[in-house]
Amino acid sequence: MWDFEHDPEKSRLAERYETHYSTPSRCAEDLFTGFADIGLVPAAAYAIDPTMLILPGCAIASKARIRSIILLTREDGPEAANTIALDTSSLTSATYTEILFRKYWNPQAKFMPHAPNLDAMLTAADAALLIGDPALLALEDSQARLDRTGETLLYYDLGHEWMQRTGVPWVSAFWAIRGAAAKELSFPREALIADFVTSRNRGLTHIEDLVEEWSARIALPRTIIRTYLTENIHYILDQSCMEGLRTFYRYAAECSILPRVPEIRLL
Repeated sequence: MWDFEHDPEKSRLAERYETHYSTPSRCAEDLFTGFADIGLVPAAAYAIDPTMLILPGCAIASKARIRSIILLTREDGPEAANTIALDTSSLTSATYTEILFRKYWNPQAKFMPHAPNLDAMLTAADAALLIGDPALLALEDSQARLDRTGETLLYYDLGHEWMQRTGVPWVSAFWAIRGAAAKELSFPREALIADFVTSRNRGLTHIEDLVEEWSARIALPRTIIRTYLTENIHYILDQSCMEGLRTFYRYAAECSILPRVPEIRLL
């Protein structure tokens, strides 16, 4: 979002786009209802409404460890976990987690939505899924929590677990546009795609500025934020990520977690 948030491009793009910020699930809801025309869409939401078109080029994905999506279990590991408390902030991460349990760990596991409070989650269930800032903060707090509680936990990076088992990237989200909005564009679709790809590329040249900005917003060391932005997240919707999406949709349908295997349609 670099160009959308920083001049000189911010002013130009403001003439073309009205920008709103929300949670991943709300972004999808806003597209479903027509409140928004373009959104950063969680991968799972695309299977629910495949009339959307994906903007080529940009993704939030991981080809190694993702750090911000972790499963925490007690010492017996996920195979022994019968109940899993799911952070409710991401349907996509919850879907990936269910796939990993259904196919690899414990097909009989039960899942319950839960606010991202680790201690409360592990009181209610055998394992806990944390997403985003709570996951990053839990990793930073792991030794302090052990000292505080005396309880040994296992921390599973789900991006790594997915790659190890499937050989394809974990794809969390991508930009998409409503089909009706795509037909009503007042400027060429190539220009729309270029706006988002160029913004991504320019953001990648301003990593240190982003580290500085985000270190003031989240209680993590700059080194962790820098590593997260440069090593954990992959920003390009390349062919391997497309294969990752196809695998995700196929497995989710096989496990009856999502309703169908959608056709992946690009703008």
